[in-house]
Amino acid sequence: MLVFAEQAADTAGTGGLFSNPIMLILVYVVIFGGFWFIFMRPQKKAQKRLKEMVESMEVGDTVLTTSGFYGVVIDITNEDVVVEFGSNKNCRIPMQKAAIAQVEKANPEA
Repeated sequence: MLVFAEQAADTAGTGGLFSNPIMLILVYVVIFGGFWFIFMRPQKKAQKRLKEMVESMEVGDTVLTTSGFYGVVIDITNEDVVVEFGSNKNCRIPMQKAAIAQVEKANPEA
């Protein structure tokens, strides 16, 4: 009996929490889940919000492009929009919808 007690004492000190493969996998799952909630989930929410905003865009809305220019939407097609910049009516530039960073709805009163 004494031999078994000595062997049990020797193996109990060498193991540790991460010696069990199931515990190691569980730790990796918890770490990955934490990273997903901290980094990936908010980014997907922001992408979904931007996509909904661009899909609800209408003619007359004010937009901010990814390059930092403000303009007014003049025409919308499936993949492109024509944006008028500044007070110059001749400055109309066609661009992809992906180049829109922010949409501000036009005021119906104005």
